[in-house]
Amino acid sequence: MESLHQLQTVILLLIAVLALAAIARKLVVPYPILLVIGGLALSFIPGVPTLRLDPDIVFLVFLPPILWSAAYFTSWRDFRSNIRPITLLAVGLVLATTAAVAMVAHICLPGLGWAGAIALGAIISPPDAVSATAVAKRIGLPRRVVTILEGESLVNDATALILYRTAVVAAVSGTYTLSDTVLDFFMAAAVGVAVGLLVSVVARWALRFVEDSFSEIAITLLVPYIAWVLAEQAHSSGVLACVAGGLYLRRHFSEAVAPMTRIQARAVWDFLVFVLNGVIFILIGLQLDALREAIPSAMFLPLILSGALVSVTAIVVRLIWVPLAAWIPRLISPSLRARDPMPAWSTLFIIGWTGMRGIVSLAAALALPLTTVSGAPFPFRAEIILITFSVILATLVLQGLSLAPVIHAIKLREDGSLEHEEMRAREHAATAALVRLDEIANEGWPVAEHLDQMRVHYGERVERYAQDGTVAECTAETGEAFRRLRHETLTAERLAMIGLRNDGAISDDVLHRLEHELDVEALRVGIGERRVSSGNGDPK
Repeated sequence: MESLHQLQTVILLLIAVLALAAIARKLVVPYPILLVIGGLALSFIPGVPTLRLDPDIVFLVFLPPILWSAAYFTSWRDFRSNIRPITLLAVGLVLATTAAVAMVAHICLPGLGWAGAIALGAIISPPDAVSATAVAKRIGLPRRVVTILEGESLVNDATALILYRTAVVAAVSGTYTLSDTVLDFFMAAAVGVAVGLLVSVVARWALRFVEDSFSEIAITLLVPYIAWVLAEQAHSSGVLACVAGGLYLRRHFSEAVAPMTRIQARAVWDFLVFVLNGVIFILIGLQLDALREAIPSAMFLPLILSGALVSVTAIVVRLIWVPLAAWIPRLISPSLRARDPMPAWSTLFIIGWTGMRGIVSLAAALALPLTTVSGAPFPFRAEIILITFSVILATLVLQGLSLAPVIHAIKLREDGSLEHEEMRAREHAATAALVRLDEIANEGWPVAEHLDQMRVHYGERVERYAQDGTVAECTAETGEAFRRLRHETLTAERLAMIGLRNDGAISDDVLHRLEHELDVEALRVGIGERRVSSGNGDPK
């Protein structure tokens, strides 16, 4: 009966995730924010079971695929070209935030030692970029801003968790050595990257060995967990193992699998990451009930106030650090200043404002040991957990809900660089196809009746995409008009096929095969999420 009750709880959680995600989409609010608020509201309903997050499950079940997926969809070229700002945020800002939060916590919580204060600082320091990038991609920010935010979120968890483990060891054992900390940091990072690359190389070989899409997708689902477990067994960074593995495998995935596998894998991974993010964010909100039981009621309000002060500290440190990290390197290096001018203030502000905390912070707080080596309770453990929860809630609600209005207010828009790159790539690909057609003609293939037709097709594509940015898809207004027109024509085709199926002229198998081609075309032109319109009438 207990297992049945747990299954019912999981089903109810998934229903709540789907409902809140649908509401968030209607309200144009990042769904992680609404899920946390929804979980918080559910925790006040009498009879709702108290759900306690197991940090081991969070780190092993949730983080590997989320990190791997984020790395997979990160451009290595853009990541490498922005390695300086990413490093300054993912390493420098984490260190600065840890130090500032530790000092504030040491003052707010009399009796809290420096090791515990540094542990709290490390817990608070890494922002969660799920909400920020969700807003950025929906509203449209400059590509470089999105790259920096995504790159920071890939690396900062590793920096924070290494600092966290060192501080926890010091708090538990009572000893701390700076030189050992620095050595452990670089060793954990290097070994973690090596493990991730090794696992992804083996996965690349395995993908070439198997030939069915289900096995190939299963391999992609397994490798993040393998990389994480092996890295943890080697006492290195599982975060960097997943990041390095995801970045490497993405560069070789297109060569290793068939088109059908890529389409199916994308659907499977999108669903998996959505469910994992949804469950974990609603569980964050539900933790309030467990925290109320662990904290005496007289201490609850003072700790919430301390959490607010720590939240302000983390936000202010980031707002100060971002412009300094952009200005100081250019001040020191005139060549950098000439090659990469100072970004606009609006760009710096939006990067500074996207500092929402998330699941890594809460899982790290919950993973604090219960006792020290002497058998005494871990100092201020419950207080650290509640302050962490307060910071997560404050930053998600304050910064997350204000992010979209702020982006609109400062009129920060995407720069169109990806669209122009897309046009150049399409032209280059069509030219390569024409060259291959000439080679086929010279080789004497028995397809002469199709060669002229294919030459006309690809010739038109070359002419269309060689207009150096004047093609319709390169501007938002004309691009949307083109997509709307293509949506209407694809809808007409789909409704005609459905009508034939309903009249008995074709079977469902034929409909599904032809409909798949239309779906692929819809994805190609960027209208894959639009439903069938009713402009040509409803299907019978």
